[in-house]
Amino acid sequence: MYIHEKIDIVYLWVDGNDPVWRQKRGHALGQLNANNLNSIAKYGNVEGRFRDNDELRYSLRALERYFPDCGHVYIVTDAQTPVWLNDSAQISIIDHRDLIPVGKLPTFDSANIESYIHHIPDLTERYFYFNDDVFFGSTVDLSHWFRPNGICVGWSDDLAVSNLGLQPDATALENACRLSIQWLKMHEKSNQHSNQYSNFSPFKHTYRTFAHSPRPMLKSMLFALETEAGDLFESVRSTVFRAWDKPTIVSDFVMRWALGNGQATVRDYSHIYLSTGDIKNNTDLESFIAANGQLDFFCINDTTDDADNLDPRLVMVQEALKTMFPKASRYEK
Repeated sequence: MYIHEKIDIVYLWVDGNDPVWRQKRGHALGQLNANNLNSIAKYGNVEGRFRDNDELRYSLRALERYFPDCGHVYIVTDAQTPVWLNDSAQISIIDHRDLIPVGKLPTFDSANIESYIHHIPDLTERYFYFNDDVFFGSTVDLSHWFRPNGICVGWSDDLAVSNLGLQPDATALENACRLSIQWLKMHEKSNQHSNQYSNFSPFKHTYRTFAHSPRPMLKSMLFALETEAGDLFESVRSTVFRAWDKPTIVSDFVMRWALGNGQATVRDYSHIYLSTGDIKNNTDLESFIAANGQLDFFCINDTTDDADNLDPRLVMVQEALKTMFPKASRYEK
């Protein structure tokens, strides 16, 4: 039965404090023309997008506590390795150069990078994709994430996205919602005489973003969509920094396509989304710490943007994570 198969884990991780990497990022920014600069998404090049506040270390501790029987763990990085990472047969570093054609590098857009992760050699058919600020919050029941023929998805707690056209001042995920629906509607019309959407005609599209969660993925689905929606893959793979007018494949389109084709079910997950920019004092973290073990997942999104790395809000988050996951995992030295 599929739920007893090993499920690999794929993380994206970057150390935004690394001086070599920072020089590469600065040089890439300086090479952009005016059009490319104007297309950088809101918050697409702030420090908070790339800052390492040790989230990966604690996400791996949560993984070991709540999903100890997972398969192999892959960390996709740009010529970097966490200094604390254990040299283990259970975990591998995958460099951008191992996945992305050299002519497409460098890129600092996670939406671009994640569009390649299904190409990792030997990756299991069913896998979870994580940003490093996402954590399992209780014992993992795979039937809550995978169906026999597909995946489960969850909506965010954000307000609905307007069904207007693309908005330059909107977040990348809001515009990704619009771009995905735009593509799906166009192909529903072109395939109206096929049975592709026959069970979902007319399919009601939801103008809303997906929760910041572990992403259950099917490798075969990604390879099929790479052909079927090649124009979307080509578009997002053209970015250097996250762009407001480009799609997001893994964090939006795949899940929306799966819903439209009956290969995904919406699930009401128990979760918390914590925005570091909104933290005022330790009291704000007390209920968050108390909920550990009772949530399907949680996300700690660094929205301190260009604040100093020693900003008290970031320190409080790291102390909270130490309280929640004090024991080193097998992935650490």
